[in-house]
Amino acid sequence: MRTPKPNPLILLVCLLFVGSFTGFSQTKYVLSSSPMFKVEGGSTLHDWAMTSQSGAGEGMFVLEGGQLKTVQSLQISFPAETLKSGTKGLDTNAYKALNTGKNKDIRFVLKELTGSGTSFVAKGDLTIAGVTKPVSFPVKMSAAGGKYTFEGSLETKLTTFNVTPPTALMGTVKTEDGVKLSFKSTFQPTI
Repeated sequence: MRTPKPNPLILLVCLLFVGSFTGFSQTKYVLSSSPMFKVEGGSTLHDWAMTSQSGAGEGMFVLEGGQLKTVQSLQISFPAETLKSGTKGLDTNAYKALNTGKNKDIRFVLKELTGSGTSFVAKGDLTIAGVTKPVSFPVKMSAAGGKYTFEGSLETKLTTFNVTPPTALMGTVKTEDGVKLSFKSTFQPTI
């Protein structure tokens, strides 16, 4: 007795029919203009902050019924020398400590995003001064007009990335090792 062979056309139609009910879609998103990346710390003299509004990034977002389900992949980077404090000496010392001549960018590559609604946890690889370390931090998400905005922060140490905390005035002013990295970035679909 012969077993009938399945018709490839029928299999294709079935797959398309089942796939249409899942409602999942993957869409490429890119970083929109004016992201905010901030580094805050302290020293023996005063607290300080450096901010950048430059960057590039893209990711594959998984949507279900028009709502963000998860982010399958994402990478974002910005030139370290776009971080500005408003004080030239502080900026110069920071760029020297980060060795920006050799390590141009600060970069984050997402490995996993868990959570739902507006609260997520991002896990990935953060590269500062050419050193890559795994990190995990909470992220808040908001949506408007088909765009997704992510906000979060991470407390870490400069020495984690082999960065020697800068000093000034012949070592009398010392930068603290602990820093807070924060961001706010909006992604929009590529059309």
